[in-house]
Amino acid sequence: MTDEPGPTEWGENPGVGPWPGSLPEDARYDPDLLRDGDTRNVVDAYRYWNREAIIADIDARRHPLHIAIENFGNDANIGGVVRTANAFAVHTVHIVGRRRWNRRGAMVTDRYQRLRHHDSTAALLDAAAADGLTVVAVDNVPGAKRIEEVTLPREALLIFGQEGPGITDDARAGAALTVSIAQFGSTRSINAAVAAGIAMHTWIRQHADLDLAW
Repeated sequence: MTDEPGPTEWGENPGVGPWPGSLPEDARYDPDLLRDGDTRNVVDAYRYWNREAIIADIDARRHPLHIAIENFGNDANIGGVVRTANAFAVHTVHIVGRRRWNRRGAMVTDRYQRLRHHDSTAALLDAAAADGLTVVAVDNVPGAKRIEEVTLPREALLIFGQEGPGITDDARAGAALTVSIAQFGSTRSINAAVAAGIAMHTWIRQHADLDLAW
């Protein structure tokens, strides 16, 4: 047990101040951050590291899990999906449809997360086939299997529809498997970003090496 604050317990003054003492001779460190301090939204292990070094380190540990969200209606949940994908070291977040999306919800994590755009769901499915990914649609629709009762493919692409209409017919037809999240209340569906987080964590529990987590 320790009294040291964790990465989510920054309080009123997030981050760290200027590097104390002699500056380290390490190419991963950013001279400006060493001089001025580091208040970015990164875990302590990456304090003072430059962006390229952080990306390279995550790239070496990314999971073979891909996430896609259909953005035909300018979905506001994409930022939240990207932030969660970054937390779980997802390989790539695929955005289908509109290129523009609100990045505020990503909390700057989009700077460290691989992103790829596709003009259509058909183009996404072609890319998944070329990369050897098994496509899994996540939506509460008739015939879907409970995500709590299935083993997700290790090399997987999980597709999420936009808030409201859910996944498109093309996504459903192109998926090898459709899964749903068990619900018990009155709402017809849960928030798309929340659903994506639940599904990603289900994959993490089944396939990730938890000894490598922070």
